[in-house]
Amino acid sequence: MTEQRQRHRAVPPSGGRRARRASSPRHSDEPRARLRRLLASSAVGVIAGVTIFGLTGGSGALFASGSAAVADDSSAVTVTARQQDADIADAPFPDLAVTVSQTRALESQGIVVSWTGGKPSTVPSSQIGGADFLQVFQCWGDDPADPGTPDRTTCQYGLGGVPGSHRDDPRDSDASVAEQDKAFTVYGDGFATPTYTSIPFRAANGRTIANVVDGKYSYTKDADGKDVLADMNTNEFFSKYTTNMVAWAGSGGDGSGSVKFEVQTALQSQGLGCGSPVTAADGSVSGSGCWLVILPRGKADGGASFVTKSGLFWDAWKHRIAVKLDFKPLGVRCPIGASERQLAGSELISRAISSWQPAVCNQTGGSVYSAITGAESDAARAANGTAPAPLALTSRPLDPSLGTDSLRYAPIAVTGAAISFAIDRNPRPGDDTVPEEDRSRVGLPFTSLKLTPRLVAKLLTNSYLDSLPTFADRDHLSHTDGDTRVFNPRNLVSDPDFLAINDPEWAYQSLAAASLADALVPQGRSDAAYAIWQYVMSDESARRFLEGTPDDWGMTVNPWSATTDAANASSQAMTLPREDFPKADPIEQAATEAAGPVNLVTWRPYVNDLDAGAYNTLRGDGLTLGGWDPIATPPKYGKADRSLPGRQTVIAVTDTASAARYQIVTAELKNPAGEFVGATTDAMAAAAAAMTADAGQSQVVSFDPTSPAAASARGAYPLTMPVYAAVNPKASDADLRRSYAAFIRFAATDGQQSGTAIGQLPQGFLPLPDAWRDLATAAADDIEAGRMPTAGGGGTTTPASPGTPVAGVPFPSGGVVGSAPAAAAVPAGGSAPAATAADPSATGTAAAARAGATTPDDPDLGALPAALPVSVAGGLASAFAVPLLGRLRRRL
Repeated sequence: MTEQRQRHRAVPPSGGRRARRASSPRHSDEPRARLRRLLASSAVGVIAGVTIFGLTGGSGALFASGSAAVADDSSAVTVTARQQDADIADAPFPDLAVTVSQTRALESQGIVVSWTGGKPSTVPSSQIGGADFLQVFQCWGDDPADPGTPDRTTCQYGLGGVPGSHRDDPRDSDASVAEQDKAFTVYGDGFATPTYTSIPFRAANGRTIANVVDGKYSYTKDADGKDVLADMNTNEFFSKYTTNMVAWAGSGGDGSGSVKFEVQTALQSQGLGCGSPVTAADGSVSGSGCWLVILPRGKADGGASFVTKSGLFWDAWKHRIAVKLDFKPLGVRCPIGASERQLAGSELISRAISSWQPAVCNQTGGSVYSAITGAESDAARAANGTAPAPLALTSRPLDPSLGTDSLRYAPIAVTGAAISFAIDRNPRPGDDTVPEEDRSRVGLPFTSLKLTPRLVAKLLTNSYLDSLPTFADRDHLSHTDGDTRVFNPRNLVSDPDFLAINDPEWAYQSLAAASLADALVPQGRSDAAYAIWQYVMSDESARRFLEGTPDDWGMTVNPWSATTDAANASSQAMTLPREDFPKADPIEQAATEAAGPVNLVTWRPYVNDLDAGAYNTLRGDGLTLGGWDPIATPPKYGKADRSLPGRQTVIAVTDTASAARYQIVTAELKNPAGEFVGATTDAMAAAAAAMTADAGQSQVVSFDPTSPAAASARGAYPLTMPVYAAVNPKASDADLRRSYAAFIRFAATDGQQSGTAIGQLPQGFLPLPDAWRDLATAAADDIEAGRMPTAGGGGTTTPASPGTPVAGVPFPSGGVVGSAPAAAAVPAGGSAPAATAADPSATGTAAAARAGATTPDDPDLGALPAALPVSVAGGLASAFAVPLLGRLRRRL
């Protein structure tokens, strides 16, 4: 036997979990054992998979794309197998047609991949990858042998432990190795040592991960200096925790389906490098492009009876369908020496600021604006003084307990909070009471979910049983019914309160997961949290539940979150509304010899922010607790793997802009008028028109769910929120005020053009109507001039009384948030239109003229109202009769 073969028996060819065993002599026969296990278990696996499939009516997952936000129609692309597959006669799905929702101006976001012409799918098992499904992944390079097509060695592909999804696998026979795979293959000597193929990964930064080179094993040194084979499925560039690969996306009974896909840039995947800046000869900058690859997988791999081998092997790879993706260039290229200004507060506006920044800083006299996300109340307090401070971004006025409100508020955005979900159907198998129509929808995601304030309260107070550690004492989530102890429902979707208002199909599901018993919530304080709690507390049934009164089915609030002293387990009521989402229950699952303790935060962790809630919804990651790792330093619990499409169970608190970014589905909420409404443009416009002035600061309006205006706004989305830029006009630094005024003018004018280009308003925001823009520019003038407005004099506005709705102000009509098309769209990487009064120094005289006799020396009148003026609103009332058809656009 040759030396080479002696060595490769000692160090088995493998990837994923197998590579970690490579240096152990005890596992030197791993390839042979693996092959035996594969052959022995495949029949059982496929029978199990087909049996499960048969019990569900012969349908795999059919994914719909309904949501609160979708991509621009103009960059959607449809490709077909017949266009791209050179071996269409042997294609798994010769009639396959795939549509990608967005292909231009991409960044770190979500897109929707939908298709027709597939075949009903078989769900995967632990032995086989399933049957008649698609895989979706991202690649960065062109094939040198076939320019204009992707190179499989540049694809982020490989999931250890997932059959049919490795970069490397033993082959069933030498004859199954295609000519194109030979350079990546080491041939075995029969059954004892199987032939092994491993597709290398060439990263965009020039590094290559490979364990087979030119038909021979390529070893690397481990920490102990031993020769080992690289793990092809877990490496420095991607792992099962970081990859965006979709290993299985199934079709329904009609062969159609849809799946959400996470687009990654170089910031998320250095190995892909997508969006890395590329400077052309003319000095223009673009982002490095990448490929989206859709790989059909049939019922068997070449040389195997089932789908068990890598999709990068030639017999599968040759049927790929690919779509070119264009990216925005990463980074902000602002002039050297531009002054830097700080913005602080609301996360709700961060998506818009990231779009505006490159345009604003490249204006004449423009500045670099650095946004710091944090509690809006802290930002407003800092900005209220006269010392230089960051411009505050807030949805609520300064807390009156902090003293006189000296801020001038400029409305610059209308957006909202939201509750997102990714819940896939799992009708009870073997239950004859489940209708056939429902049984056939296994794996199909729900695209409609209704919530009341009381249901939101239950999710936010850990009142469902499974939201607490399984082996802890959970008796406080129960009540007695006669002699019987009755526990609260396990999760939202098993709650009779939920089932009473949602589609009857929910009642036939078997869905059990801790991630369905609460919502992923952000840590820290925010106006979004306050708005959600205000929404909850506006409803009498929710208030009574939080006070300790059982609902109609006997469910009670977690006593640690009760809002009365008598009902609260600590004898001290939780105060609502509030700016955060407390995990008040001190419950702890005791440590054992085999594992450590589990408290509520360990069991159901916080996410960093609203964006993270949406991101985890996109990935189907409910952040459920994994196993105990005793060898970690210190020992700790890991995180469970995220769920594959078809098995997802996630609920999260987020915002409409993040939902649009990741193209995820959000819940319909019961509004004060008793209607269930989603976050569409019409619904947010209706809410904005019903906003009323704050009782203590009438410069600021909001959707007050307790107001008569809200109660009569039948189509209003109740978590619609404005965002204001707030500055003290008496702040001592005139240059800083001038710069803030320029930012406000841009944000309120050119920054309100919807689109994906630099400087435009991203999806998830409602463009401001002219009346709101006028308010913002008037505020900018006052901020620059160093004055507070005066009621009814010298060109300033006549305030509306607190509680007066802003009805009559026209908002764009259309399908969904952010769906209005851009006016004079700017190409990605191009220059945005100049802001109004781009040169801050040119605005002072005009501002003074508009302000009449008011001067910076006028007395500070404090919190004088400057909400939407009644006179302007009345003059614009007729605009409701004009259909804004030009602002309609489609929607995920």
